[in-house]
Amino acid sequence: MAADIALTEWELAEIERANQSGLRPVMFVHGLWLLASSWQPWRDLFEAAGYTTIAPGWPDDPDSVAAAKADPDVFAHKMVGQVTDHYLEAIEALTIGPAIVGHSFGGLIAQRLAGQGVSVATVAIDPAPFQGVLPLPVSALKSAAPILGNPANIGRAVALTYDQYKFGWANNLDDIEARRLYDTYHVPASGVPLFQAATANLNPFAETKVDSKNPDRGPLLILAGTADNTVPLAMAEAAYKLQARNSGVTELVEVPDRGHSLIIDAGWREVADTALDFVTTYAATPVR
Repeated sequence: MAADIALTEWELAEIERANQSGLRPVMFVHGLWLLASSWQPWRDLFEAAGYTTIAPGWPDDPDSVAAAKADPDVFAHKMVGQVTDHYLEAIEALTIGPAIVGHSFGGLIAQRLAGQGVSVATVAIDPAPFQGVLPLPVSALKSAAPILGNPANIGRAVALTYDQYKFGWANNLDDIEARRLYDTYHVPASGVPLFQAATANLNPFAETKVDSKNPDRGPLLILAGTADNTVPLAMAEAAYKLQARNSGVTELVEVPDRGHSLIIDAGWREVADTALDFVTTYAATPVR
């Protein structure tokens, strides 16, 4: 592994805690414009259900939203392959194979990891498209325009304005909740992954490639908010159709009237319960 993706002390401490528990670990993977701390309610829910959890960050992620806003440049240049390798390093340090839950680009990374045969069950929530996913709805283009509209953003960390966030993430929420989420969770994000996803179908060496046919992929659930402007339902359905060619269990569950914020907004529990039910069905802690 490259030195710049080495696990941090706090990530190693989480892994050691998980290993000592003897329980099935569930690894949470966040996407752009969030930090690993956004998963805390989910982690509490899964641990109450009998799992142990880890939530590594992306390489160089700050410790808090305040720190992220104070030094946004730290997010720049993070690429899908590098981030995937960082999570793979965490998995390799676990003594029991994990289930993986990811959102947005974290959902793409979760599928990449599953395609490498290292996940016992995977939940991809509003996942960013992998190579071969062809639909490109207008709302997805509009959501990505603040980044893709300026080629210089490929080397930058980019924050969304509130209006951009409202359209891409919180279009189904009132302004009070949308503003709360923006102020509480939103951080700058690397521009590179969006360019990688946008050009994937023209690049045979794309880092967003997923081995959807690996017989060791394991069970996969794709959760899709039907009101998502960033990853519209058509993109999630296309990912499902490609993944459904796998010999393993592949499921698609639509979450009605929910946008891209569905893992952090007031309705998060409905989504988390669906993910937990899937993990419980396919990834219970092994009997020793």
